[in-house]
Amino acid sequence: MAEQELLRMIAHGEGPSMEFKRCGTSPGEDVFETICAFANRSGGTILLGIADDGTVTGVQAGQELAIQRNIASVARNPKLFSPPVSVETERHVIDDGTIIRIWVPLSPDVHSFKGTVFDRVADADIKIPPGSQTTALHLRKSGTFTEQRIYPYLRMDDLRLDVLAHARKLASTRTPGHPWSSLDDDQILRYAGLIGRDFSTGEEGLNLAAALLLGKDEVIAQILPAYKTDAIVRIHDADRYDDRIVVTTNLIDAQRQLMEFCAKNLPNPFFLEGDSRISLRDVICRELISNLLIHREYTNPFPAKLIIDENGIHTENASRAMFSGTISPLSFNPIPKNPLIARFFSQIAYADELGSGTRNLFKYSKHYLGADPILEEGDVFRAHVPKRAKDETAREPSRKAESAKGVPAIVMKLVQEGPVTVARVAEVAGVTRRTASSHLNRLAAEGVIVAHGETRNRRYELPPR
Repeated sequence: MAEQELLRMIAHGEGPSMEFKRCGTSPGEDVFETICAFANRSGGTILLGIADDGTVTGVQAGQELAIQRNIASVARNPKLFSPPVSVETERHVIDDGTIIRIWVPLSPDVHSFKGTVFDRVADADIKIPPGSQTTALHLRKSGTFTEQRIYPYLRMDDLRLDVLAHARKLASTRTPGHPWSSLDDDQILRYAGLIGRDFSTGEEGLNLAAALLLGKDEVIAQILPAYKTDAIVRIHDADRYDDRIVVTTNLIDAQRQLMEFCAKNLPNPFFLEGDSRISLRDVICRELISNLLIHREYTNPFPAKLIIDENGIHTENASRAMFSGTISPLSFNPIPKNPLIARFFSQIAYADELGSGTRNLFKYSKHYLGADPILEEGDVFRAHVPKRAKDETAREPSRKAESAKGVPAIVMKLVQEGPVTVARVAEVAGVTRRTASSHLNRLAAEGVIVAHGETRNRRYELPPR
């Protein structure tokens, strides 16, 4: 490694794949704990002879070779590392001090040091106790996707074939002449990889992806009792909630329900891209919800959440992460978590190619709520589309306030053209349905407009002359 590259690494500081260690005549036990953690996560580099603040302290002069031999000996000792770890070392002289670089590659195995499994979370080495966390670590290392797990007793009558018919229609609408349009149900399932074969056991049948995408609610509940997505609004009532739904249905209907929940509770400001209007709300929510449903480790009981509060939109879901840390639009490398589910969503236009969601969030979030998204990968993936800081919003009227102020004028313009609904006013005005409903009911009470019908079917129009 060139000296300039090494100096840049030191200047960047510690992180998920970089660790600094002081070292005298021999490496401490914490060095080997970090080696174990790096091997279990995504690999990394340890620099011996560097203080936590990046100051070059150097290793003990004359002990460089002994230190390298010690590292190699311990890493390959099956009584200490189970299984042994592969490492590489090299020496560099910087500022008259010798540092030793230890490179630990990503390993396909789960390693323990002195009987303890270590994992890397952010810039810390974490002890992993036996149980579900160790199981998740083995799963991450296995190179298999749990969505492919075969359920030999899962039958066609356990699926919602009406949902499959709807998916066929969506695919055909998006792509005229789509292959699904000429296939029967069994052929679509095979084409989509939802009927598979376990080549280690010979079992063939419907898999977990089929159950999640198309299964009846009671079937999904039996296969994955902990599966749910909790959607909550906490703006006025922060202790409990203003609105809430718990989604436990198939992923196709779940996507629709969650999108409707967001449309009900989030503003939709007017926004032009070129000469075309696009819905910032729908773009942002589509990407957040797609991630919740597609890139999720369903065997993990951690409940997925979508939270709307005064600070923005938040999501959390269990993940099968190969690294831990903040995602940047310039450096992220998308890794598929459930490729069968992702491909199915892509066919029906519920998602685009891998990585497009992250790019869209960074492209549109600032236009929507005023700030860039914060995406944190780990065993739990967290996304936050934040609102602009209060000191910034004070300098200019918020879009929501501007939109709400002009709602009556927008209503009067719309009713000139014919009857309108709450949903239509909310969409055009860029406000929530609750705000639109409040303005419509006030205008109706004042006699400016009249209402016909009940709740969902209610229409508003000009009074008869």
